[in-house]
Amino acid sequence: MIFDPRPVVLEGRQVRLEPLTPAHAAALWEAGRDPEIFRWSLTLPFSQASEVEHWVADALQGQSDGGEVAWATVRRADGKVVGSTRFLDIRRPHRCLEIGSTWLAREAQRTAINTEAKLLQLTHAFERLGAVRVQLKTDRRNEASRRAIARLGAVEEGVLRSYQTRYDGYVRDTVIFSLTAAEWPEARSRLAARLPGQP
Repeated sequence: MIFDPRPVVLEGRQVRLEPLTPAHAAALWEAGRDPEIFRWSLTLPFSQASEVEHWVADALQGQSDGGEVAWATVRRADGKVVGSTRFLDIRRPHRCLEIGSTWLAREAQRTAINTEAKLLQLTHAFERLGAVRVQLKTDRRNEASRRAIARLGAVEEGVLRSYQTRYDGYVRDTVIFSLTAAEWPEARSRLAARLPGQP
């Protein structure tokens, strides 16, 4: 099995992850207009539609360079784009990657959408691509994100001090979590149990 993450549609009962394209920019602008969504983000909140176009272009450049795979997050109930997520830091020789750059419109937060999106991404990484490790990172101050990542079954490995600089110049401590291939079956069962109608 060749470990080579590429753009692909990932679809569940609640959410469809569509490979990101410039055509998603207008819908992402509508979904991401609340700056509170990006409270803990490394990147600047969107203040105009052209910034979303640049953001999409940057994501697609990272994808073209081989280090990322980017998706638009689509709510299946109404076909509405409600956010975005990515594979990052793809290390093919080591069969490892990171799930990150994830954000959701306020209306989609605290719903099954993020849980199912993570289930789709993790299933794809471990079961179709043959990953041996998937990591996730968050701002040390973001307690809600830390709890959410832990609920995925990921193990908190530690704090990377003064690791990343935000758009506003703040140098944040970053908490790193991981799941390994050996841990995935148990984590998958736990995640599936949290979603209605999952086998």
